[in-house]
Formats: sequence, C-alpha cells, structure tokens
Amino acid sequence: MNHLLDNANCPQHSAPLVHPDQKSKLAMRNRKNVIEHKFLRTCIRKRLQSLVSLILILLITLPVYADKAKSAYNVGAKAEAQNKYDAAYEAYRQAYALKPKNPQYLSAYARLRSYAAMEHIRAGQLLRNSGKLPEALAEFQRAVEIDGSTPLAQQEAQRTADLIRRQARHEDATGSTPQSPLAKMAADVAGPVELVPISSSPVNLRLNSNADQAYKTIAKMAGINVLFDPDYRPQHVSIELNDVTTREALQMLALESKTFWQPVSANTIIVASDSAGKRKELEGNVMKAFYLRNVSTPAELQEAANTVRGLLDVSRVQLIPAQNAIVLRGTPDQMVLAEMLLADIDKPKAEVVINIAVLEVSRDRVRTLGVSPPTSGSIVLQAPGSGTSTGGGNQFPLNTISKLTPGNFLVTIPGATLTTLMSDSNTKVLQNPEIRALDNEKASLKIGDRIPIATGSFGATAGGVSPLVNTQFQYLDVGVNVDIVPHVHSENEVTLKMSLEISNVSGAQNIGGINQPVIGQRRIDHETRLQDGDVSLVGGILEDTETQALSGYPWITKIPILKYLFAQEDKEKHEKEIVFAITPHIVRPQELTEQNLRVVDVGSGSSVVLSHKELKTAKPNSSTPPAPPPPQTPVPQASEPQATLPVPPQSTPPSTP
Repeated sequence: MNHLLDNANCPQHSAPLVHPDQKSKLAMRNRKNVIEHKFLRTCIRKRLQSLVSLILILLITLPVYADKAKSAYNVGAKAEAQNKYDAAYEAYRQAYALKPKNPQYLSAYARLRSYAAMEHIRAGQLLRNSGKLPEALAEFQRAVEIDGSTPLAQQEAQRTADLIRRQARHEDATGSTPQSPLAKMAADVAGPVELVPISSSPVNLRLNSNADQAYKTIAKMAGINVLFDPDYRPQHVSIELNDVTTREALQMLALESKTFWQPVSANTIIVASDSAGKRKELEGNVMKAFYLRNVSTPAELQEAANTVRGLLDVSRVQLIPAQNAIVLRGTPDQMVLAEMLLADIDKPKAEVVINIAVLEVSRDRVRTLGVSPPTSGSIVLQAPGSGTSTGGGNQFPLNTISKLTPGNFLVTIPGATLTTLMSDSNTKVLQNPEIRALDNEKASLKIGDRIPIATGSFGATAGGVSPLVNTQFQYLDVGVNVDIVPHVHSENEVTLKMSLEISNVSGAQNIGGINQPVIGQRRIDHETRLQDGDVSLVGGILEDTETQALSGYPWITKIPILKYLFAQEDKEKHEKEIVFAITPHIVRPQELTEQNLRVVDVGSGSSVVLSHKELKTAKPNSSTPPAPPPPQTPVPQASEPQATLPVPPQSTPPSTP
C-alpha cells in the first residue's frame, strides 16, 4: 500500500517540451510539403491526361491514315462496279498516291486510267458528231489529262481544235479571199432531186383507165407535174386506193402498170417502162465518199467495199486506203443503203482486258535417317620382331612363320556415322500480268529469257561426226509464254482460245562439240467460253517426284527397328504445280442498236428502190366547224373513170337529249 502511494506521489514522465519557434517551423514545413505534394499530384495528373489524350489521338488517327488508301480503293471498286469510271479513277489514283508500292493499287489505277480516258474520248466523239465542238474539245482534253500516253486522245483533241479554228475563220471571212470559179460551182452543187408533193392529204382513188391517165389523176391530186417517156405505151389498169400517201399511190400504180417513175424536180416526175435499159438511162446518179473510222488495214477496207458492191449492185467503187475512204457512184437509193450498211459494219472492234495470274507452287521434302555402318575393312600383317608392317606385298622370311602371333595382324575397320536430317522447303512464284486485246486478234505475253540454239549442218569424218558447219543461232523463248485470241459474243460472253506454256532449261547436251541446252516444256492448248469477270482455272500441270533409297547390311535392313541401327534410309519428294487463272474483262462490248437490227425494204430483186416514211395529214376533229369544200377541177375522163377527191368530213351537230 505504501509502495503504491509512493508510486502515486512520484512525478510522472511527461513529453519533451517544444519551443514555439520550432512548432511554427514544423508547421510551415508540413504546409510546404502538402503544397508540394498537391502541385506534384496536379502536374502528374495533367501529364497523364495529356499522355492519354495523345495515345487516344494516335489510336484513332493512325488506323484512319493506314486505312485511307484501302478506303479509297474500296470506293473506287464500288464506283467501277457502277460504271462510274471518273469517280473510280480518282479513288484509285488517291489510293495509289498513298501507297505507290502496292501492286493491287497500281494495277487498278493503270486499268481505270485507260478506261476513263476511253470514256471521255467516246463522249467527245459523240459531241463532235452532234456539232458541239467546244464541249467535245473539253472531253478530249480531259482524256489527255487522265492518260497522256494515249495518242488517240491527242489526235482527237488536235482534230477538234482544227475544226474550231476552221469554223472561226469561216465565220470571220468577209469574202475578200479570192475563190476560184470551180470552187464556187462546187459549193453550189445541189444534192439528189427529192419529190416534194404540194398536198400531203391522204389519197382515196378508184380508177379504171389507162396508166397514163391514172398518173395524171394522182399528180393533179398531189399538185405535181408528170412527164412520160416518148417510148412509153400505156396499159389499161384498174386500181383502187384508200387512205394512202402520194408516194405510196405512185409506187402502187407503178407496180400495177409495170412502170417506174423518177423525180426530175421537186414537183415533177417522169414515167417510163420498167426495164434495165430505161432505168440506166433515166435514173439519176449521185456520188459520195464514205470515210470509215474503224478500219485499220487495207484488207478491211476492201472487205467493206466488196460487201457494198455485192449487196447493192454498185459497180463504180473506188478505194482510197490512205484516207480509209470508199467513193461510190450510184442511184440515190443505193447511196442511202450504202450509208446505212457502212454505218452498221463500221463499228469499233470489241476489246477485252485479260487478267492472267500464273501461280507456281513447289515443295521439296528430304529426310535422311539411320546409321551408315562400315561396309569394308582392311588387315595389315607385320613381320615378327618388327614394329612396322611389311612392305612390298607382306613379304617376310619363311623361318619367321612359326613366330607369327595375333599381335602381328592389324585390322582396320572404318567408323559408323549416325545421320538424322529433315528439310522441308516451299516455294511460291506469282505473276499477275494483264493483256488488252482486240476481238479476234492474237495477243502474246512472254516472260522469261531467250536462249540461243545453234543450228547448221554436220559433216561425216572417219572418226565420227565433225562439229557444226556454217553454224547459225536461233533464239527460243523460255519462261512463261501465253498466246490468247479472244472473241466477244453478245450478252457479255467471251471465247478465249489460249496456248499456255511453261518452259525452262533443264540441262545441256553435247552435239557435234557444241553444248546445246535441253528445254523442258509444259504446254496447254485450251479454248473456253466465259462470262465477263468469270475466272477460268487452268491447272493440272503437276510434277511429282518421289525417291527412296536404303543402304546398309543385307537382310538386317528389312527388320523394322534394326534397320535404323544398321542402315541409312533416304527419302526425297519433290512436288511442283502450275495453275493459270484467266479472267476476261470486256472493255468495249459489241455495239448493237435498234437501227442495226431493223429490217429495211430495198425493193425487188432486179432493182434497188427504197420506201420512205411519210406523215399523213390527220383528219380534223368533228368538233371543229366544217371547212368549205375545194373547188372541183374537171378531170379528163377515159372509159368509165371514177375519181374521188379528198373532201374534209362534215361535222354533225351534237344530238340534244
């Protein structure tokens, strides 16, 4: 108890006293540390935010930049599928500019550059033919900008510019330039005479008289004049016509009376008997030069001339190959038919772009496994009492034979070799060229080398064959050789006649003292019909070589497991396959319009006569007031003639209910 009281009375241990200045310094230090920590935390947070933002920006922009070329290519492919060649060209050009080393982008850009240029050339030709020269020049210049290597665009642009300048000079001419009288007369030469009836009303006629009287009646009704050949003898005809034009009435009357009529002026015709002599005498002739735009050889020009000559009986034909022109002389109907026929056959040849993918895959596998055991040994005899083997065929004295021991024989056995080897190699060779070919024209592609081959004659000698005499060299194409002849059908189909060849130098052979190369060849002659864009896989050029060798001790090599301890097995397998993928794309199809497919009436078998379309005058509406009847003109009567002149129909008043 006392002890406890003592402890209670003892002074307690208190915390050490701190000076007030030290407390303020400690508080300031703590406050400073807190501020520094907050500042550091704020700086670190801002830097982390900046770093995260930068990473996000990179993650977003890098794929966009990386896929920008691919996106442009996809846009171009979509535009090409819709035949929007300008948009496809711009997209492919952008993809190629971003990645110029990409073969896919390069191929698409080169292909669409040609397509877009040809489209602008075709549009410019259509505009120029319609007389819009400035618009045509703009199209040709755009084609030159797209593909400056196309000579056709430059030629068409130059030609159109010359036409514009010539037209401007002609408009600005004031007549001060002297002109020869012949040139003036040539400028005033009229074309073929064409009948223009005054009246275009339908003809309704019932007549029983001579043919000359019928001609005069129809001529009076149409307001034209009629002349008769002095040698013409009219025949009696009976004809009835209802609601026909003047030209149709004249043709029907000519058919009935076996006559023909020929316009002399715009309102006058002459009638004669239908015979070859009279037609040659009275029918007028015209002359015209036809310029063919799609002829490339004199043979094609001659073929067009023979077609016109054979079908239209045009005998006066002159060819001008330098201008791709045909000059014809014949009747106006023959010239019209010649114009139609040449327009039908003078069309640009169809064109095809053939994509050829040559894929060559080879695989070589080699496996060597087992022990190569010793297959031979040697025994060397040493003479007794000597440390070396005897020389000269193991010679030693006979009195030492009894001293021979096993130690005098040295046996040499080579060591065994353990081999474990396996190799597997794959080779892939891809070639993807493109060929653009015309219809029925041969296109060739040769990728490889030209190997010289010595040719000549040999001379016989006593020892055999002498080397080549008068040696000459020929060159053979070795590598990938492709010959294709396309033929474009309707409905976007193409027939391809192909010759595909893969060749290489497989060795050499000495002939007459000259090493000649041995050419290995694999060839396919193939013909197929494909749709536009279809892929034809031509394979089957397969070479498979397998070699197996086993070397070791006899009989033991037949045991499945021991053969690897006492023998060595070698296996080699070589596989080589070549596949061709042929894809045709029709660039310019065969152009056929309704005008090309329609049937045209050309007359009878003895003469060429065209029938012309004429618009009949519509009958007036019944609601219009009636027109006064025209004055009746007396018509000369023959035996029982009855002619009905066209009279406007009388309108009936509406009935009242």
